[in-house]
Amino acid sequence: MREIFVSEIIDTVEKLCMDANYYLNKDIRDALEKSLVTEESEICRAVLKELVENANVASNLQVPMCQDTGMAVVFAEVGQDVHITGGNLTEAINEGVRRGYEKGYLRKSVVEDPLIRTNTGDNTPAIIHYNIVDGDFLRIILLPKGFGSENMSALKMLKPSDGIEGIKKFVIETVSTAGPNPCPPIVVGVGVGGTMEMAAILAKKALLREVDKRSDTNHIRDLEIELLDEINKLGIGPAGLGGRTTAFAVNIEVYPTHIAGLPVAVNISCHATRHREAVI
Repeated sequence: MREIFVSEIIDTVEKLCMDANYYLNKDIRDALEKSLVTEESEICRAVLKELVENANVASNLQVPMCQDTGMAVVFAEVGQDVHITGGNLTEAINEGVRRGYEKGYLRKSVVEDPLIRTNTGDNTPAIIHYNIVDGDFLRIILLPKGFGSENMSALKMLKPSDGIEGIKKFVIETVSTAGPNPCPPIVVGVGVGGTMEMAAILAKKALLREVDKRSDTNHIRDLEIELLDEINKLGIGPAGLGGRTTAFAVNIEVYPTHIAGLPVAVNISCHATRHREAVI
């Protein structure tokens, strides 16, 4: 049994909060550069150049690349041969978020009660998804999720008879309705299967996959490619100003489901799609 002290977890989460907000992931940067070549609209190319420059300024000055530094979503893979010592794992993650958002001068956007709307003042609590796995390690993936894009997400309980065509229609309608609101170019995470809540978690988890990586399952990969093509034909484009580059990727994750159901969730992310991970 390997012991991991909560102090190490706190320090790790603190750094992840800042790094995720300061540094654009390489796959997104590469997608931006590629889009500068393929985008035909002059005004849209100007927007893409500004996004690249914004990322450069953020990393060079170590400041947030966006004013909405998000609600911290954490995916924690906990090895079954790990023992957390010195405190509680959930409390340690939240303390790391608390310190990271304070030290990094990141905007605190979390309200304690969804109706009374009093700010917690430290961006906690985080949304934490735990998964128990083999091994003696702790993997922490931190995804700061801004709500300009989160608010454009949707879930629908399709019937099995709706099939692939029903999924395609729902995804495209969701992106079309979102329009410029999620700050395109976007990444579209899609979760299919499980139950209502599982589909939503799958859609969020799909955003963690690099935008140049397609599904290993043939029919899912084909669906990802087809949906991306159809979405980029919508003409929303960078900042909603038209052009070819509405989305960098459509990432689909699936899970077994009930014979009577076909849950589908769409979780949209802005071009930044911020996330960082560490293994302890």
